[in-house]
Amino acid sequence: MAKVTMYSTMVCPFCVRAEMLLKQRGVTEIDKILIDRDPEQRSIMMERTGRRTVPQIYIGDTHVGGYDDLAALDRAGGLMPLLSA
Repeated sequence: MAKVTMYSTMVCPFCVRAEMLLKQRGVTEIDKILIDRDPEQRSIMMERTGRRTVPQIYIGDTHVGGYDDLAALDRAGGLMPLLSA
């Protein structure tokens, strides 16, 4: 299974939903980077993704985007192949 990295905060409901969806698809480990605990990571996230909101999800080296992007990818049948890569 591909490595999953998620920029997140402690109180983000969309982050919780993203994590739930990933776990439903078999992901057992998510490398969570909490940007509210480490403000320097917010700058890194914004530089990497060009976005300010969380979650920001990477599967392997592929930037998936936020929860809505992840859910759309799943509905389109693209999430499982990306996770299996």
